Amino acid sequence: MISWEVINKAMIFIAEEMGVMLKKSAFSPNIRERMDHSCAIVDTEGRIIAQAEHIPVHLGSFKIAVRNLLNYIEELKEGESIIFNDPYISGTHLNDVGIISPIYYQSELIGYVINKAHHVDVGGPIPGSINPNAKTLYEEGFVIPPVKLNDEVIKIIKENFKVPEVSLGDLNAQISANKIGIERVKQLIDKYGKKEVLESWNKSIEYAKKLTLSHGWKEGVYEAEDYLEWNDKLLNITLHLYIKKDKIVADFSGSHKQIDGPLNAVIGVTYSAVSFAIRSALNKDIPTNDGFYSFIEVKAEEGSLVNPKKPAAVGGGNVETSQRIADVTFLALSKFLPYIPAASSGTMMNVMMGGLYNGKFWSYYETIAGGSGARPTSDGVSAVHTNMTNTLNTPIEIAEMTYPILFTSYKIREKSGGEGKYKGGDGIIRSFKVLSSTRLSILADRFKTSPWGLKGGENGKPARVYIRKKDRIIEIPSKFTIDLDEGDEVIIETPGGGGYGLRS
Repeated sequence: MISWEVINKAMIFIAEEMGVMLKKSAFSPNIRERMDHSCAIVDTEGRIIAQAEHIPVHLGSFKIAVRNLLNYIEELKEGESIIFNDPYISGTHLNDVGIISPIYYQSELIGYVINKAHHVDVGGPIPGSINPNAKTLYEEGFVIPPVKLNDEVIKIIKENFKVPEVSLGDLNAQISANKIGIERVKQLIDKYGKKEVLESWNKSIEYAKKLTLSHGWKEGVYEAEDYLEWNDKLLNITLHLYIKKDKIVADFSGSHKQIDGPLNAVIGVTYSAVSFAIRSALNKDIPTNDGFYSFIEVKAEEGSLVNPKKPAAVGGGNVETSQRIADVTFLALSKFLPYIPAASSGTMMNVMMGGLYNGKFWSYYETIAGGSGARPTSDGVSAVHTNMTNTLNTPIEIAEMTYPILFTSYKIREKSGGEGKYKGGDGIIRSFKVLSSTRLSILADRFKTSPWGLKGGENGKPARVYIRKKDRIIEIPSKFTIDLDEGDEVIIETPGGGGYGLRS
């Protein structure tokens, strides 16, 4: 009998190979260079069997997405796929277009492969489709309910996504990723047998659950609160974290109500951020499958910032509120775990740009790294993506070759990390000039609040963005859209991480 562990590792590798196929086949730099995508394999019940180490905000949401999708999927034939991006079903935001495909073995349905990829533009009024001014979902982009992917759907996408040649290239990459996943699962069954493989799936879930339940954490209720910036207000995210022997319950009672803005986080995002923080804090090599996810329960009032009612706008909830939910979960965990680090930068610093150039529309998206929080035994790391984003940067050479942008600086933001016995990591200064008229949007956070230190460590420096025009400098807030003239320079300074411990 082959060990279930061999099959489990093979399943994880299949998910990783799906990601490699997606990255190498994609058209957009956001996927091809930054790897803003995620892949997983689930069984017929929707349980996550294996997932690749891709984007945290995507991965936890697969549990929510697949559960929702099973209510929409009619019988899918071999070779067919469902496409979707409705955040209230998919669990993230409109830019994350998902594709789920069935795995058939000898005419029997045994599971599904699924992936999400952040498309740089999915329609709507703003280049990049993350609209800082959106009040509803319909002001963010084009909504695709779960439907079979066919020529008619492709035609609709071509007429609604602003850069259809890029979007269709990325969709083909997603389809290819699912095809390689299906092929590899079938090859695994050919080698070891269907009964052996399916039993190994169950054993890997049971093992992950058993390992998770052996956490040994002190039972109790631990509370924390942190804030997001919206206009002149601070929006609270309040967490009551119940640590029990058989489960962890994250209760967000008392958190701010949903707003007429894009910071609302659908329940899939909230679940992802909580599970990411807990998975990190467990400090064990646990298979991240349904055995782990079944250990976590999230309670969030419907109509709140962390569980809004449709059609509330949610584009920023995926990228910014997710970061704050992770922060507040880590802060609660720090109340009883001595190895939790100080807060990291706490923003993805989303940059969206686009316009007409040489008669053709272009659209650009990236997130910019910051500093990670200092740890109990060492400094934080400078210039790194942290928590809910796990992407790379967009190389300057690729960006300049593809878009009308000229970069003027890319360097460490010295002394932006919080001081302490151990220093927080420093953020980044990244600046560029636009070479044609451009509409720029920034959706970020930690401009007014700072990444918190722990055990007497100082806070990291907050973010700053300003625009240098020919005759003046304009300081812009954390959520903003502005029209730029040719030659305008945008300077972005990301936060440093918090410090840890009192300086000696």
